[in-house]
Amino acid sequence: MTTALPSAGALAGVRVLDLSRVLAGPWATQILADLGAEVVKIEHPQGGDDTRGWGPPFVEREDGSRDAAYYFVANRNKRSVALDISRPEGQEAVRRLAAQSQVLVENFKLGGLAKYGLDYDSLRQVNPALVYCSVTGFGQTGPDARRPGYDYLIQGRSGLMSITGQPDGQPGAEPMKVGVATSDLSAGLYATIGILAALRHAERTGEGQHLDISLLDCQVSLLANQAQNYLVSGKTPVRLGNAHPNVAPYQVFESADGYLILAVGNDRQFAAFCREAGVPALSEDPRFARNADRVANREALAEVIQPLMHQRRSDDWFRALEAASVPCGPINSIDKIFEDPQVLARDMRLDMPLPNGASIPQVASPLRLSATPPRYRAAPPSLGEHTAEVLAELGMGTGDSTEPNLPTTDTEKPHA
Repeated sequence: MTTALPSAGALAGVRVLDLSRVLAGPWATQILADLGAEVVKIEHPQGGDDTRGWGPPFVEREDGSRDAAYYFVANRNKRSVALDISRPEGQEAVRRLAAQSQVLVENFKLGGLAKYGLDYDSLRQVNPALVYCSVTGFGQTGPDARRPGYDYLIQGRSGLMSITGQPDGQPGAEPMKVGVATSDLSAGLYATIGILAALRHAERTGEGQHLDISLLDCQVSLLANQAQNYLVSGKTPVRLGNAHPNVAPYQVFESADGYLILAVGNDRQFAAFCREAGVPALSEDPRFARNADRVANREALAEVIQPLMHQRRSDDWFRALEAASVPCGPINSIDKIFEDPQVLARDMRLDMPLPNGASIPQVASPLRLSATPPRYRAAPPSLGEHTAEVLAELGMGTGDSTEPNLPTTDTEKPHA
């Protein structure tokens, strides 16, 4: 089980000013924080990041406040500063922080920060090397640039839901979203990649730049082979349930005691499966001999394979097919994955201490760097936990004498 350890990290010396909230932007800034960057998270004094209230479940704080588990997903290794950027004092604090930062990440609506003088063109005047990353639903250009974008809407509009779910005519057939916010998460990953590339450019040239990250762009890019299939063939992909559009058999089958995944990736593996299943001649059937044949006759193939899979328990199939070098695996529930020996061996469960002496479980970073691995320095902060110390560092006063954290109700809402 991974524990929190202090370390400089690969991005030590990089300061990130985080004006984003919910998931896409915070996901990117947490990755940077795990790799050693100092991340200062700006939150409105009234409620802070929306996800603090996205529960249950909730985590109780020492002071009696509570934050939703959702908030803890993407905010570790950060300092929280409560500022109202609609006030001049709050704007000045952000400008001073931007002058001392290498990266700024924001997910306000198009033009939302310009009225405060905190847009890219304004802040590049105080820091020409600033890497300024804007994450929005539809990007900075185009007819829908000003529309709000939420993960669910993007999954639908991007075409992802049209290829996810049971096929038409089967029970439960309807377009289906993915079980996690894949559009937000992919935007966060692409934002991280772009930020690292822009930092490298800034190191070489002293020139910052504006990154325009669109949830819709990112999700369209992740259509991957499905998009390429359409562009090459002109044929619109459809929902196939658990089947694969390009490979067969590559789907869920029912065993004698549950469900499992059979993922045959080539003709050799299919022949090995047929031998292990006791039907070696099946691999020579002209309907199934080659992958292209199996894809064309996927329904007939599944009708042959399903009775065979019913003859053994899942664990028996796992052992037999692993020995035959045929990919096959379980379908775990979330509780089971955190008991999986491989996941345990990879230390993907993380426990981080809270100020009250308790700890909060989290999912560790999947990044494995031999010299500068991710480190876990601090659990996600309470709202405004670091306001006084950060403002003091800026020479703007401390504690109850600080004006920038006075709340109002008129703030621009960012994208999800």
